Amino acid sequence: MKHGRTFPFRTKITPYRVIISEIMLQQTQTRRVSEKFINFIRKFPDFQTLSKTPLEDILKEWQGLGYNRRAVALKKIAEIVINNFNGKLPRSIEELKSFPQIGHNTASSIVAFAFNKPTIFIETNIRVVYIYFFFHKMKNVSDKDILPLVEETLDKKNPREWYYALMDYGVMLKKKFPNLNKKSSHYRKQAPFKGSNRQIRGLILKNLIEKNILKEAELMKTLTNITKQKLREILSQLEKEGFIERKETVVRILKQ
Repeated sequence: MKHGRTFPFRTKITPYRVIISEIMLQQTQTRRVSEKFINFIRKFPDFQTLSKTPLEDILKEWQGLGYNRRAVALKKIAEIVINNFNGKLPRSIEELKSFPQIGHNTASSIVAFAFNKPTIFIETNIRVVYIYFFFHKMKNVSDKDILPLVEETLDKKNPREWYYALMDYGVMLKKKFPNLNKKSSHYRKQAPFKGSNRQIRGLILKNLIEKNILKEAELMKTLTNITKQKLREILSQLEKEGFIERKETVVRILKQ
């Protein structure tokens, strides 16, 4: 593309590099992903390496991206690919949807970008383009109304470049018309990060990565404005999600 944006995950395209970047890009800005992607790929260059790496090391490299459950999902995806698919990422949307952290849109985007196969999906920047051209004067525009248009206009010969172009054009439109995205019925204003459970979860994991093992009382000292009950609720959730293991009041990153 002559005027397209350049990102490290748009070069040297392989299925592995695509799935790493697509999971990273979930709810995270491209600028931040670009900064992390190169080091992540350098440290974990393939499914085999990622599947064998301790979760603690993956979380260390993930620091700064947020939504740490995505890092856990990537390790599990690598294990599935190695154990169930002979180390090769499946080309089927339905098979990809059975992987953790992958819904229909993500599965479709992976197939389009990794294999250049024509699939139908939508994300925030694509949505903006179609709202601008087809629903400019409307409110509460549903993705169900947009998706048939995506299908009709899709470049089936080179869907990868077509979707790249759509997303880049959407970024430009959002700068010029910042309220376009609010016309979507799927628009949700992001909740404040400061003081949220997401922030507390991130701080807990950061402390555990740095110290390896901590008691609940030690964790309490590093956190502000949190009760013991709230801490234990968050620790229980982190344990269920496969981040940590606990023994009485001692907490550590899950050893795998």
